[in-house]
Formats: sequence, C-alpha cells, structure tokens
Amino acid sequence: MFEAILVMAFGAVVLGAALGYAAVRFRVEGDPLVEKIDAILPQTQCGQCGFPGCKPYAQAIAKGEAEINQCPPGGEEGIHKLADLLGREFKPLSAEHGVEKPKSVALIDEQVCIGCTLCIQACPVDAIVGAAKQMHTVVAPLCTGCELCLPPCPVNCITMEPIGESVETWKWKYPVFKINPAQREAK
Repeated sequence: MFEAILVMAFGAVVLGAALGYAAVRFRVEGDPLVEKIDAILPQTQCGQCGFPGCKPYAQAIAKGEAEINQCPPGGEEGIHKLADLLGREFKPLSAEHGVEKPKSVALIDEQVCIGCTLCIQACPVDAIVGAAKQMHTVVAPLCTGCELCLPPCPVNCITMEPIGESVETWKWKYPVFKINPAQREAK
C-alpha cells in the first residue's frame, strides 16, 4: 500500500514538472495593445460592432481591420479613449452599427414568462437564470444590457430598463477639453 502511494506521488511530481516546463516553454505572448483596447471596450459582448465579442473587435482594431467607431455601447466616450490610445482622429459613431443608448439592464416580467429558455441561450454573459417551463429572472449585476435576449423571446416578456445614475453607478465622463501638462506646470 505504501509503495502504491509513493508511485502515485512520484507520477504526480513528474507530470507537474512536465506541465510546468510546457507552460514556460510554449507560452503564448498576448499583444499588449489588444489588452489595452479590450480594457476600454464595455465588455457587453453584444456583437453590434460586427464581431462576436469585445476581444475579437479589439484584435481587429489593433490589426487595422476595423474602425474605432463601431461600438454603440461604448459610445462617444469609448471612441474618444480609443482615438487617444491609438493616436487616431476621432470619428462619430457609425450609424450602421447602431445608436448610443443609456446603459440599461434586462428585466423579465415573471407573470408572462413561459420558461422557454431561449433568452438563457442567447445571453452571452449568463445573466439570466431559470429552468425549462419555470420562471426566469435576470441577475442584474451580471447583465451588460446587450439586448440579445429580446429577439428570441416569443412572448415579449423582457424589457430593458435604463440604470439610473447613483453613487454606485456614476462614472467619470470623458474630459471635454484636453489637459496640457505644460499649462499645469506654468501655474
């Protein structure tokens, strides 16, 4: 019995060392520019930009395959931040990709919901919980407001409610004017 434990422990050590070596030897380096662009994007994973999520859109921007003005949830503020990061000229939001809307969260009218699970399947961030033929509900802190749950709902029991501005949801707006560091030092 003791010998079996030793053999298993030795096997675990050998496999752990092999996996550790492989992790270092075959590491895939990520593009830091893609990570910075992805950090600016709103992470709604809505696909309005024409890409399946924020990360593929960030990769396309970094490669120069996509414009910086294709993200309606990011809005004008996101476009300004991307333009500053990439040193590009600001462009207004592309009308073909949608319009900027206030941040909102999905709400399900539980009296009307038939439990079809189509909204659960459509949600890219798993913010909707429920079971077949049972009531569904939205976990509000997880909901990104992407509106992908609206089209598949056969009874139209889902509505998008704008999130009111409070201390918890308030966000510093993009600066209206550029702050010049030389001006600050002169004062």
